[in-house]
Amino acid sequence: MTAPKENQTTRRRAPGMSPEQRREMIIQTAIPLIAEYGAAVTTARIARAAGIGEGTIFRVFADKDELLQACVAEALSPDHAVRELDAIELSQPLPERLAEAAEALQAHMSRMGAILGSLGHRGGKHPGTVRGAGREESTARIRAALVDLLEPDKAALRRPPEQVAALFFGLLFTQPRTNGEPDLTPLELADVFLHGALSAGAE
Repeated sequence: MTAPKENQTTRRRAPGMSPEQRREMIIQTAIPLIAEYGAAVTTARIARAAGIGEGTIFRVFADKDELLQACVAEALSPDHAVRELDAIELSQPLPERLAEAAEALQAHMSRMGAILGSLGHRGGKHPGTVRGAGREESTARIRAALVDLLEPDKAALRRPPEQVAALFFGLLFTQPRTNGEPDLTPLELADVFLHGALSAGAE
């Protein structure tokens, strides 16, 4: 009987990431670091945070500038926000749907502003098309997702869903802050948007 040859035993390796998966992982790791350190963040720091060698970054990005541009494009992309809007359960009452939408969009705008602000775009202003959806396309896709959220209550709306979606999206971008007053929660914001500023029962 032949003894088993241990040196012939092969260890199965976990499947490696594709270049595109590796690229996406690096971008997701780099975004919060760019928001914190701006363009001064080093590729060495990003590599440590990602748990990879610095050279791995340059196998999927030509240089640091290309990585920064890819992170800006990801921050500006409406893809993540649209996916979150599409995932909202339509069987919920409209105020709850809009509250979830407000939370998702506020997170998207906060992320976008942090990246653009840290890289020197004044006031976190959208610089236009940066390897992704431009401002108009991004806004149109988000509004379309909001329209889908409004459709189940279309008959109860005073204005067409497209106009209501545009108004709600605009409110999220321009919500003013007041000294001494806490910011409205997403549900409070949705309630004021749907029912106005009057108290219940007020004429």
